[in-house]
Amino acid sequence: MAIIVLSHGSRHPAAAGAVEELARATEDLTGEVTRAAYLDFTAPTLADAALTLALAGETQATVVPLLFTEGYHARVDVPTVAAEASELTGVDLRVAPVLGTGSDIAALLAARVHDPSAHLVIYSVGSSNAQANAAVERLAVRVGDLTGQSTSCIFATKAAGTPYGLAGVDAQCATHGSAEVLPLFVAPGLLLDLLEPRGVHRIGKTYDGGVPEPLGAALAPIVAARARGGAPGVVHARHSGQVAPVRFPLRGHATSVTVRN
Repeated sequence: MAIIVLSHGSRHPAAAGAVEELARATEDLTGEVTRAAYLDFTAPTLADAALTLALAGETQATVVPLLFTEGYHARVDVPTVAAEASELTGVDLRVAPVLGTGSDIAALLAARVHDPSAHLVIYSVGSSNAQANAAVERLAVRVGDLTGQSTSCIFATKAAGTPYGLAGVDAQCATHGSAEVLPLFVAPGLLLDLLEPRGVHRIGKTYDGGVPEPLGAALAPIVAARARGGAPGVVHARHSGQVAPVRFPLRGHATSVTVRN
């Protein structure tokens, strides 16, 4: 079944290229036709990507949201645009679970650690949803369990609390002497670039001269696992005009709502 990786989208000029690279890596890994789509800021939309697949003869596709938490985008935006895209194009879209903050993401972050003696900072976008932020905090604990290092998380946005952004990372450096930043980002973004103004070499020797890399194409095995149903909860957005069941994981449980097409 074809795969669509669905990104939030960004105004950052390098973001779309990184998502496209992830789509290609996923296609190489799975052998399935894989396309990129975006919720905002960038084309193609999910409907555009689904139409491209329909014109190529595909009748079904799995949508993998490139989101780490079950915030508003995952719970509302993704099911809505999937239902609309299915109705417009006739492609039966199955929405897979988000990337999440589970053991596979923790292992990927742990494998990227360069300095085994540094305090580790998980740097995430952050949310106004306290449950979403708590999921990232639990992820930091998982990474610490895997590496044996102290960990914390800093959010890029004020809505998630203070200190945040570069000031938050500076505070961690002041507390721990030095820190290695592990971005919980799929692609380059303006919020990740916030680490640049005073030089990220202040954060740790690993990052002299540049902002830490987002996860990018290294996420391909996790995307493939989500596309295969590697976590509980899926969404089926059908174009039949009937009421379609929509299921997504919320706080570890499958929750059902309905979308009327």
